[in-house]
Amino acid sequence: MRAAVAERGVARIIPSVAASDGAGVKLRRSLGSAPTQRVDPFLMLDEFGTDNPDDYIAGFPPHPHRGFETVTYMIDGHMQHRDHLGNVGDLGPGGVQWMSAGHGVIHSEMPRQSEGRMRGFQLWINLPAAEKMQPASYRDIPPADIPTATLPGGGRVRVIAGAIDVAERHVEGPINGHAAKRSTDPLYLDIELPPGAEFTQPLPRGHAAFLYPYEGEVAVQTAAGPQAVPRQAAAVLETDGDVLRCIAGPRGLRALLLAAQPIGEPVVQYGPFVMNTREEIERAIADYQAGRLTA
Repeated sequence: MRAAVAERGVARIIPSVAASDGAGVKLRRSLGSAPTQRVDPFLMLDEFGTDNPDDYIAGFPPHPHRGFETVTYMIDGHMQHRDHLGNVGDLGPGGVQWMSAGHGVIHSEMPRQSEGRMRGFQLWINLPAAEKMQPASYRDIPPADIPTATLPGGGRVRVIAGAIDVAERHVEGPINGHAAKRSTDPLYLDIELPPGAEFTQPLPRGHAAFLYPYEGEVAVQTAAGPQAVPRQAAAVLETDGDVLRCIAGPRGLRALLLAAQPIGEPVVQYGPFVMNTREEIERAIADYQAGRLTA
């Protein structure tokens, strides 16, 4: 007999807090706002969104990374990526930049506009020890390469990583070759629902997952009843379950759904470096100071 499908409830809420990064870019940080506010393998989620160029114009000048991956997803505005490998990428509305820092990368992300709205997200995904010192890699993913699935009950889902099945159609995102795909099998969805519409997504048992509503309202459906999730907060889901069921509120919904296989290794972070031990962090700092980080 097939076991009943268990719905995932909300284990905890991580509110976003006002923060700044780079050369003073204003943002809201949920995951990563404190060392205890991580969801293995997700280290950080920043949401940036403003019409005031003073909040973003200074951008993110050249800075180093080692030991993890960054995923930047733009909703509005334009940023330009440059790195020591010679990559130059124009990140516009609906586009994604997926970068594996690996052994080391020095890059910048600077606005390509002096006015207008800038809005998007940056996610940090940890790498296991075996992948942390691999060569750095970078990929620009234009909006046309990110498939959109139309939901039968209304709404749509953009599939950045992983896959969903909708109305007998299998929709797979473009991320399949980076280190995070090999080691953690991430799911990254941008969900848009009209008022009152429902969305259901199977999730492998044991995979970490969280829902981040950034417009409208949402309630996660569980056997005990609906659990409301605050806007601009990460709702970390229980790991003992098979499926997420959620319903949009009266103003509709836009939300990110992230899931991945936990790594289960120690995390030691010092700013832009994420390793497994303090000694490895000290080595990363020394390598950067000596010009060996990207060697």
